[in-house]
Amino acid sequence: MYALRTEAAFDGAHFLTDYYGKCENLHGHRWRVVVTIQQEELQEEGTMKDMVLDFGVFKKAVRDLANSLDHTFLVEEGSLRPATVEALEAEGFALTFLPFRTTAENLAKWFFDRLHEQGLPVSEVECDETPNNQAFYRA
Repeated sequence: MYALRTEAAFDGAHFLTDYYGKCENLHGHRWRVVVTIQQEELQEEGTMKDMVLDFGVFKKAVRDLANSLDHTFLVEEGSLRPATVEALEAEGFALTFLPFRTTAENLAKWFFDRLHEQGLPVSEVECDETPNNQAFYRA
C-alpha cells in the first residue's frame, strides 16, 4: 500500500450548540488538517507515472478547502437567530454555514467527504483543534 500525507491550517471561530462548558461561547482555533491518501498501486502512465498523486495536486486540493474556511465564523445551520445572522453580515463578518455541529470530528468528516468527491483516494483525515486535541475520520 502506498500513501501520501499533507497538511493545511486555517483560523476559524465557532461555538458548540447545546453544550454546557467553555465551548458554548464563541471562540477560535488554529485548526490543523492532516490528510492521508493511499492506494494499492502507483499510477502507470503520464506525468504521474510511479506516483499515488502529484504532491502539487494533492496539496492544492487540501489547501483550497482549508482556505475556504480560513478566517470565517463556522456556524451550524439554524443555530443563530436570523436577526443575529443579519447583524453579523451587515458588519461584514465572513460566515460559513455548515449542516452540522462544528466539532473537530465533523470537520474531519467534512474534509474527507469533499476530497473524496474530488476523486482523491482519501484514507484518513485528522483535524486538530489544539496541539493536544485531535479528531480523526477514517475510511
